[in-house]
Amino acid sequence: MRETTSENSADWVGFSLKSILAILVGIVLFVWYVHALLFGENSLTVLNHLQQTEAHLRSQSQSLKLSNQKLQKKYFELIQLNSD
Repeated sequence: MRETTSENSADWVGFSLKSILAILVGIVLFVWYVHALLFGENSLTVLNHLQQTEAHLRSQSQSLKLSNQKLQKKYFELIQLNSD
């Protein structure tokens, strides 16, 4: 004969209710942590965006330096023409 006790009725596939709740809380915390890593302030997406912005600003800085050199050359040529 099979005995049914309160312990057996609270078991589900060999796990007690407390174990199941602890596992579910652990899963929820893990999912929250992974979500924060992927989509939060310190995520890889933000890092990639910042790296793209840095590359764009570096190229813009280089083009502005070249433009500045050309303008300085014209300026000094004009100063030299006026002083003659």
